[in-house]
Amino acid sequence: MITTEAAIPLGEATAEEEFGGKAVQLGEAIRAGLPVPPGVTLGAHLVETVARGNPDARAALATVRARLEGPLAVRSSCIGEDSSSASFAGQHETTLGVHTTEELVEAVGAVRRSGSSPEAHGYRRRLGLGDQARMAVVVQRLVDAEVAGVLFTRHPVSGADERLVEAAWGLGESVVQGSVTPDRYRLARDGAVLDRTAGRKAQAVRARPGGTIAEPVEGDRVGALCLDDDALAALHRLALRCEESFPGPSDIEWAFAGGALWLLQRRPLTGLGWASTPVS
Repeated sequence: MITTEAAIPLGEATAEEEFGGKAVQLGEAIRAGLPVPPGVTLGAHLVETVARGNPDARAALATVRARLEGPLAVRSSCIGEDSSSASFAGQHETTLGVHTTEELVEAVGAVRRSGSSPEAHGYRRRLGLGDQARMAVVVQRLVDAEVAGVLFTRHPVSGADERLVEAAWGLGESVVQGSVTPDRYRLARDGAVLDRTAGRKAQAVRARPGGTIAEPVEGDRVGALCLDDDALAALHRLALRCEESFPGPSDIEWAFAGGALWLLQRRPLTGLGWASTPVS
């Protein structure tokens, strides 16, 4: 019998071998008081039984759907993902704007299948990991962002002791997927703005019933900076709090909605020269 015990509040996720690196990182962030959207994590065993069509597992997802308000974000939390040596960024499926239980079942299945894609297999082989991925899943309330992007608490290319922020209108998928040229901001360790470079943000990803769509950005907003001094100061404070809560530099996905700043994902900044791929 599969019960909802296999779907636990995100803040209780501590066992990486069952709930994966992404869920555990977000659980640590919640316990540290960081502004993480409410959510649950589905253990790898539950994800497998959902994929096999087990009716009790589907019932567990119906309970999850009822527990969280509004549209949902469904993300991978593969065992070993978001570790200090293997980010898996961009390798696994993410589904945004999930509304119904049936859509949630489909999204969990899509995330699980993405762990067996040729790209994911190739990534695992390059890192010397086994071919078989054990996939847990994070389900959270979707933040319908006005502005979103990524924040590196240390420069991801040069390794300089400064923050790098990339930002665009709407959901952060436009930054992650490279469909726009985001604004870039460099901040000193004390939060002072070192540089602002406006991007070309001709579209914004928005949540809509049935998923997300890319809407055109009108007029001067295409080239207008989307973060002011107050927003940059809030991001600097978030970086400081992450540095207090986690060892080493962080690669963070964030979003502003209704004036509030949310931490959507956090992983260690990995790679040669602190280089990191975008968050997924």
